[in-house]
Amino acid sequence: MWPRQSGGLLRMVLLAVAGSILMALSARTQVPMWPVPMTMQTFAVLVIGMSFGWRLAGATLLLYLAEGAVGLPVFASGGGIAYFAGPTTGYLVGFLVAAMLVGWLGEKGWDRSVPLTFVAMFIGTGVIFALGVAWLSVFLDNFQAALVNGFSPFIVGAFVKIALAAAVLPLVWKFAIRKRGV
Repeated sequence: MWPRQSGGLLRMVLLAVAGSILMALSARTQVPMWPVPMTMQTFAVLVIGMSFGWRLAGATLLLYLAEGAVGLPVFASGGGIAYFAGPTTGYLVGFLVAAMLVGWLGEKGWDRSVPLTFVAMFIGTGVIFALGVAWLSVFLDNFQAALVNGFSPFIVGAFVKIALAAAVLPLVWKFAIRKRGV
């Protein structure tokens, strides 16, 4: 989706803004689950990555992070520069890295089948958790506490979001291709 000519720049800017709005809304969208409620934020990260490609996904997530850094209430509990020195910093960085990685995999065709999309989403989710738990363990000075608080409660929700994205995206592509007559 990255613009190959200047005429597509406005389209890319609008997509990045729409993606950052999707991120903000998904951070505030909670689905009741056990043992903790699930937000749709990582789902949005994965879908943006796979749909936008690595460059536009990266730009979109950088915009989202910048909005949060300047104080816009786009994160799950608000906004502000303090979020980049708190316990969730690793997850925020993970969002950017995962969106770009999943976007790159999507550009390589991993978004056209359910199994490959599932694997790409699984990898992206793994990146988010790896960076999030790593930072949280430094923040808490306790790796086990980071796993218990920053990984274990979210496993079920992560698989729900991975499965949903993996099932939906290939169908959307098939519909879009059919509509365009490609």
